[in-house]
Amino acid sequence: MVDTLWLVLGGLMFYWFVMTIAQQQGWLPEQIRTQGPITTLHTQYGKVLLDRLSQPRRFWRAYGNFGVGIAIVMMAGVFLMVLIAGIQAVVNPQPTVVNEPQNVLVIPGVNDFLPLSVAPEIVFGLLVGLVVHEGGHGLFCRVGDIEIDSMGLAMLAIIPIGAFVEPEEMSRLKADRGSQTRMFAAGVTNNFAVTIVGFLLLFGPVMGAVSVAPGAPVGDIVTGSPADQAGIERGDRITAINGESVADADALDRRLTEIEDKTVDVTVATGDGERTERVTRELFVTRSAAGALEGAGNDADQPVHIQSVNGTNVSTRAELRSLLESTPRVTVTTNRTEFELVGGAAVQGLTEESPLANRSEIINASQFVITRFDGERIVSADELSAALETTSPGETVQVTAVVDGEQRQFSTTLTDGPADHGYIGVTIIPGIGGNTIDDFGIFDYPAEQFLASLGGTSGLSPMGFLSHSIQALSLPFAGALGATSYNFAGFVEPVTNFYTVEGPLSFLGGWLFLIANLLFWTGWININLGFFNCVPAYPLDGGHILRSSTEALVSRLNVGDGRRLTRMVTTTIGLTMGAGLVLMVFGPQLFGG
Repeated sequence: MVDTLWLVLGGLMFYWFVMTIAQQQGWLPEQIRTQGPITTLHTQYGKVLLDRLSQPRRFWRAYGNFGVGIAIVMMAGVFLMVLIAGIQAVVNPQPTVVNEPQNVLVIPGVNDFLPLSVAPEIVFGLLVGLVVHEGGHGLFCRVGDIEIDSMGLAMLAIIPIGAFVEPEEMSRLKADRGSQTRMFAAGVTNNFAVTIVGFLLLFGPVMGAVSVAPGAPVGDIVTGSPADQAGIERGDRITAINGESVADADALDRRLTEIEDKTVDVTVATGDGERTERVTRELFVTRSAAGALEGAGNDADQPVHIQSVNGTNVSTRAELRSLLESTPRVTVTTNRTEFELVGGAAVQGLTEESPLANRSEIINASQFVITRFDGERIVSADELSAALETTSPGETVQVTAVVDGEQRQFSTTLTDGPADHGYIGVTIIPGIGGNTIDDFGIFDYPAEQFLASLGGTSGLSPMGFLSHSIQALSLPFAGALGATSYNFAGFVEPVTNFYTVEGPLSFLGGWLFLIANLLFWTGWININLGFFNCVPAYPLDGGHILRSSTEALVSRLNVGDGRRLTRMVTTTIGLTMGAGLVLMVFGPQLFGG
């Protein structure tokens, strides 16, 4: 991605060179102006339309006053957010893919979270945002009787990055402070209004017509796994195993765990219909807890293939579990190394409220694997979680565990926890003894989780709208933030195979996914444009609002030089914001080592 960024920067430099020569030679019409790689297109068209739209001035002034209030609240929020994030970038720098410098650019294909597959929808949302933003400035110029010099579009080379309205400077200075403030706040107010309308349509009728298709959605394939060798691909949907239907990924996992047959017939649904693949299963390790598989590595793209367990050839999880039922500790031979596997739930750590926290032999242990809980054999982390769900706070249970290679037994009284059952206060490593062992080789796509985040599985209430809006803002980074295993870029191929369209809008078919993408990215980009322009730093709208608001406040104070005080306040806040933004973007890389 860095290579792509440098390619884009090289293209911008070449464009700058060509346009500079064209401007010096007088080849550009007067409507086109350049400043570095920025090109602006100027026009007088649209001024008559703005005059007509501005006629109900009482309504627009009320709308503008409401927008000023919203903008000031957002400015305060943005100021605190940027300030805290900037300090955090210095005090506790944690470089992640989210705060990489190229991800500041709203350029599909350069930004890691804006894929080229939805570039048309992103560009559409950006254009809508720019038009309504600058259109708001132009409209409120006329509402406040401020003349307009010109309007136009600003582009980074050939990519639209902004629109603009140029008020006539003397006319703007003659306008009262309220008219100027409403004019500056109108852009962000319109951006937020577009987001509300777009998300209302998305969370309501559009997502109400979308449901998750039956079957296990395949998000990715483990390279070299049985599923990969059988030709199962990302975007496929597994609907049956040996002719028995599976409703979702959990049902698929349960079915595969129960079947001991080495070979299974898998029914796969694609956008073109269904097919059947024969999968020959083989056990392999995709991930391992530290020290559990020493020398073998933890790369999911290069799984460790299991050749035998205690000298016996084992091909399926059902066979492995059968062995571990009677022998909790087994020797596993792989294509890379040999290691001891303890069949149980590996504990990574204890919480302060854990009833086990006072046991020194557990706290200081480097290995702690629970193999039996309340008389029930525990082979994996999932089985311990299921066993805990049947308990109650205050209940005393017997626990058997392997602690640093030795089997120990002890009793403990469960406490209250975050869930409605007994709490033992342990952090469990997924898998068997800290190892993720599989015999198939797919990663399921969180189709239902994404649909629920967009309101597709619930009614829409005011609090629900706010909740879904917050979730929608984070969906493009969901995988990087650890909320899910994938980022969400929209309903694009092959993800659309995981959903169906039904109800009153079913006549739209696949076009509904295009509408959903347009609404999602339009709302997402507009709210981010609004937040960005609320940064209280010149030349952003927030900087202008800060100046006019500060002037209004200082004018009520008994000070000798109000203009100097205003300049000091706005400059201090502006410089603080600039420093905070720089630290947010570059701080993790500079201070993170």
